Amino acid sequence: MGTGVEILGVSRTFRRGRTEFTALRDVSLTIEEGEVVGLLGANGAGKTTLTKIIATMLLPTSGTVRIFGNDAVTRPRPAREVTGLVLGGGRGLYGRLTGQENLEFFAMLGGIRRVELRTRSRQALAEFGLAEAATRAVETYSAGMRQRLHLAIGLITRPRLLLLDEPTVGLDPIEAERLRSMIAALRQSSVTVLLTSHYLMDIERLADRVVLLDGGRITADMPVAKFRGLAGFAGTITVRGQGDLPDFLSHPPGDLAVLHVEKDAGTWMARLRARDWTGDVFSQLGSLLDGVPVTDVDLKPVSLEDVYNKLVRSANSA
Repeated sequence: MGTGVEILGVSRTFRRGRTEFTALRDVSLTIEEGEVVGLLGANGAGKTTLTKIIATMLLPTSGTVRIFGNDAVTRPRPAREVTGLVLGGGRGLYGRLTGQENLEFFAMLGGIRRVELRTRSRQALAEFGLAEAATRAVETYSAGMRQRLHLAIGLITRPRLLLLDEPTVGLDPIEAERLRSMIAALRQSSVTVLLTSHYLMDIERLADRVVLLDGGRITADMPVAKFRGLAGFAGTITVRGQGDLPDFLSHPPGDLAVLHVEKDAGTWMARLRARDWTGDVFSQLGSLLDGVPVTDVDLKPVSLEDVYNKLVRSANSA
């Protein structure tokens, strides 16, 4: 295993007339072979610009990008040959062509020989659940089917690097989770993945590392577990019960904090924040609820969304 992607001091400035806008500012990032990195940031943070530069679709204003040792600026062809790109939404597909015709067209552009084109395309369509729709025009496909076709196109050349730009955008929850499962399976093939998203569930479900872009700069780069730990707590506990509110809600112990309490017609709900998930915390909670008529207890671990919202609030207040 070596280095898959090496980005050194990359900046990108766009000019329109006398107006100048800097999308990326001195970005440096390394992705190891077989690693899955989630690139997180709000709209306009520079995620798509960086993805296009890595994909050789856009030149950096300054800086260096190497894809498995190939300079993406001075040697774009070998860099492109080992890279697959999957775009979010309906971008990049030909609606009047069938799914198989789209796949074969892009496979030919990717260098797949004619002798193996039909076999490889049929295998890819079957793998992504599109075999029965292979001869239908893509304009008749649902959003989820189009996104699965994008993934088939991105992987049919068997790339060493896969760039995923907002892969679940516009999908319903069931189709989005189906696509996440397909992407998660790539871990078995040692493909290096850069996943660009502002959907935190994509990052949390798939990535090894989180890189946070803000205003064109990298403001955080760390393993997912460490990023999640920035929240300062382990998760929330929602307790529902009957009768009067428990006394401990007025004076919670140090490991628990009361976030929200509701009471209505003989029932109540309390949402607590747990500092960590230790036996002591659960033992403490059990003692506090002893004898209390509890109807439901729900545990929710801290999510990347909790961390992201905290970081955004801190940045805005600063």
